[in-house]
Amino acid sequence: MNGLMIKALSFAVVLILATFYVVNSMNIDLSDPINMITMIGAIAIAVITAGVSVKYINQMKSDTADGKLAEENWDGIGEYLNELPSGWAFSFLGTMIWGVWYWFIGYPLNAFSQIGQYNEEVLAYNKKFEATYKNPSVSVLKEMGESIFLVKCAPCHGTTGDGLSGKAQDFTTRMSKAQILDIIANGSNQLSYPMGAMPAGMVSGDDANVIATWIASGMKGEKPVAFTACASCHGEDGKGMAGMAPNLAEYDDTIIIKTLEHGKKGKLGTMPSFKTMLTPVQAKSLSAYIKTLK
Repeated sequence: MNGLMIKALSFAVVLILATFYVVNSMNIDLSDPINMITMIGAIAIAVITAGVSVKYINQMKSDTADGKLAEENWDGIGEYLNELPSGWAFSFLGTMIWGVWYWFIGYPLNAFSQIGQYNEEVLAYNKKFEATYKNPSVSVLKEMGESIFLVKCAPCHGTTGDGLSGKAQDFTTRMSKAQILDIIANGSNQLSYPMGAMPAGMVSGDDANVIATWIASGMKGEKPVAFTACASCHGEDGKGMAGMAPNLAEYDDTIIIKTLEHGKKGKLGTMPSFKTMLTPVQAKSLSAYIKTLK
């Protein structure tokens, strides 16, 4: 064994030992198939690097230029008509065979998916989270809701929930007169309440204006006679008959959770559904916090 071979093997051993050291120091779990494949790949790279280096360094020392030159040349520099190195050819063929095997046999049998593993871990964590906060106090709910609001809601609704001057829903009030008139005129079925879709144009003209003014003012003063058209679904008090229809008087858990579940079209665009992004406890905590923004 010549000196070059000894140096190459020593270098490979050092790389392999360094890899094991990093794995141990970082407490990497080699029972995880991804970590194990990565470890095997690192060792293979170290060995292949040493072998290739020895082969081509020795070849550079002993090889001579011979063979047939191609007819083309560039500024007098020609190229020999050498065959494709067998190692390259076998590597390419092996890759093709492995690809066909993996696509039709390997993956269907193993069925491992990083996305699937991530989803399983998220579900396990959410289950643990729900168990930990199964019966949270009011103060814990509000604190949790505030942190969620600042991350997920504040970019559109503002840190104080004021809707960024009308660009999004203002949580400090229930609804503006303009919003109410728009719903009366166009109807609504974005939140899938049990009562079903609200049809467009149930009232119009002065009746619509009086109803919108009364609701926007917080339902203070004498209830308009025209509100009878609304009371059949929303109740005489406008509170939605225990979740059968939207609560017009105030934000309640039902309307907030339904909005999180279904999303809602607004001035800034369509608010996405947060159904898969928040656990039931998180949705409840967000609702608890939003109701404090009056």
